[in-house]
Amino acid sequence: MERNLKNVLVVSFGFLLLFTAFGGLQNLQSSLNYQDGLGVATLSVLYGALILSSMFLPPILIKKFGCKWTITASMCCYVAFSLGNFYASWYTLIPTSMILGLGGAPLWSAKSTYLTISGNTYAQKTGKRGKDVINQYFGIFFLIFQSSGVWGNLISSLVFQQESTTGEIQEDQLMHCGASDCFTTSTPTNNTKRPTNDLVYTLLGIYTGSGILAVLLVAVFLEQIPNDQLENAEEKKKASFGLNFLATFRHLKDKQQCLLIPLTMYSGFEQGFLSGDYTKSYVTCALGIQYVGYVMICFSATNSICSLLFGKLSQYTGRIALFVLAAVIHLSCIISLLLWKHHPSQMVVFFIFPGLWGMADAVLQTQTNAIYGVLFVKNKEAAFANYRLWESLGFVIAYGYSTFLCVSIKLYIVLGVLILSMVTYGAVEYLEHGKPPETVAKKKESQAEEIVTQTKM
Repeated sequence: MERNLKNVLVVSFGFLLLFTAFGGLQNLQSSLNYQDGLGVATLSVLYGALILSSMFLPPILIKKFGCKWTITASMCCYVAFSLGNFYASWYTLIPTSMILGLGGAPLWSAKSTYLTISGNTYAQKTGKRGKDVINQYFGIFFLIFQSSGVWGNLISSLVFQQESTTGEIQEDQLMHCGASDCFTTSTPTNNTKRPTNDLVYTLLGIYTGSGILAVLLVAVFLEQIPNDQLENAEEKKKASFGLNFLATFRHLKDKQQCLLIPLTMYSGFEQGFLSGDYTKSYVTCALGIQYVGYVMICFSATNSICSLLFGKLSQYTGRIALFVLAAVIHLSCIISLLLWKHHPSQMVVFFIFPGLWGMADAVLQTQTNAIYGVLFVKNKEAAFANYRLWESLGFVIAYGYSTFLCVSIKLYIVLGVLILSMVTYGAVEYLEHGKPPETVAKKKESQAEEIVTQTKM
């Protein structure tokens, strides 16, 4: 096997193992550690630390330790979070979530740098275009990585299903689920009880083992990038890091960037609601924690399929039609969740909502990245830094108020941010209309570069 391709596969399967554990654990936080809102507070701190990490740590660590050991060390931060869940408390989860957040940005930056340098190196050897090889490598990476959402959630559901069923939920208890669930007034049901410690420790043992395997896979089998190649790549980053850091905030002088802030933050709000509130207040409360994984598999699978579909469909429909579709889907889901008198007998409906949610989220992820790449061709780095900043802030806020507000209020907040984001997005399109169109070559170049730039934690 060609060496560069082998390294791409090592990175890809390392991330698959790591995020099989983290993704499943993140979706369970609000249900598994619901006491005093510990789970969602943990996620809020995590994304807050990620914001700080993305501003400072990646170029420093990559320059000092190289891509391989930066990836390895950052993966250890994720393993620490899994270990912290063995004894879930404010004294274990908050520090380990901060550690994970600080390791998140270097992990993804080192991964992107490694695949980019590997792609360019192979292109030089074979006489191919570097951009084409890089896109191919990132395509392989995300093809393997995206399946982690399925495996992590499947493991959690299979483990928790080993517990004997608790019986049907009482009607009076069901009244405190869903939109009626309030942090201060909700009555615990049989389904919201924490699974037995044996099952929790079994799951955490599997997740921790998966994370350790990821660390060993990268540490043993991933080849280090030669210093001269890394220095060439990092010199460019070093020369522009200080400028880019300031440019991130200077870019806010751009009117269109400011108008895109609500849309970007909405991405964090809606994902935070699904993983933090829908999983706890609807699924766990009415069905049981063993169904959280199955429900989130539905979201992950729909999201992945629709991301590919809408990415191609946008060439024919344009982005406006897709944004309208996403807004209508989420608007319908939010209103339905407010009015839905849910019952365990309506099993299919519990899966329909995350499926539709994933469909709309696929539009937001693909098209928001696309519009940033198209509108800010000359300031991509500053623009995408703003994208990560405002989306992460949306997560922080959504998880931050999760323990203090009723679910119905949270739905109204998400609805309000959705309406605001569509209004400001419409203003962006209005300002863009009538401007001299970019050349087709520039648009294609910007869209290709987005694959390299776009990363998820």
